[in-house]
Amino acid sequence: MIIQAKNYNLWYGLKHVLKNINIEIEEKKITALIGPSGCGKTSLIKSFNRMNDLIECSRTGGEIIFREKNILDRETDVVGLRKSIGMIFQKPNPFPMSIYENVVYGLRIDGENRKGELDSAVEKSLNRAALLEEVRECLYSLGTALSGGQQQRLCIARVIATKPEIILMDEPTSALDPIATAKIEDLMNELKKHYTVIVVTHNMQQAARVADYTGFMYLGELVEFGKTKQIFEKPKNELTENYITGRFG
Repeated sequence: MIIQAKNYNLWYGLKHVLKNINIEIEEKKITALIGPSGCGKTSLIKSFNRMNDLIECSRTGGEIIFREKNILDRETDVVGLRKSIGMIFQKPNPFPMSIYENVVYGLRIDGENRKGELDSAVEKSLNRAALLEEVRECLYSLGTALSGGQQQRLCIARVIATKPEIILMDEPTSALDPIATAKIEDLMNELKKHYTVIVVTHNMQQAARVADYTGFMYLGELVEFGKTKQIFEKPKNELTENYITGRFG
């Protein structure tokens, strides 16, 4: 286990968004969160690196334990936390700068300007993001000029460069075509050799293909969580079965 929510609650103003969430995420595995729109999936993964802090009137209860510390404590170094737990968004968001500078952006903010270190980080990160061979000859071209699938892999490389332990992915393929989606799914399986991956997806087939563990969420609650095969083949909760079989959602 690398991160755990214990009786975790989240409110946006008066709205109770997440209700008594208890979940343990296994290290170097892929965990998928599924459920209908508005059920709290994205709010949960944003809680893991405290991106919900950016939402006005948000407040929390319970604990989220990462490396034996409650990240909700006031003394938590949130900037450091977000280096350890990086996030990939639904729509690729490369910065309007070169591929090279996109990858080293976080390192430069940390004060790293040694060319050898930056060059090494670019090569390693792009390689792990399965993008190096496609862009090796154009590292100083704009990252925004890449295709959608390449842009998403560039964003993954940018996260990898800061040496995270966990990579959060919020519907990372929803804006991509089937070929680009397949590449990202293949990449997820490579990434879990080095990182823990938590992915929010509306695509149940995707969850079944890539995830080791799956959680089903509904109306702010984690209804059921377990190994993906069990969740899809022998769900214990009727709500889970109804969602998976298309009876609602």
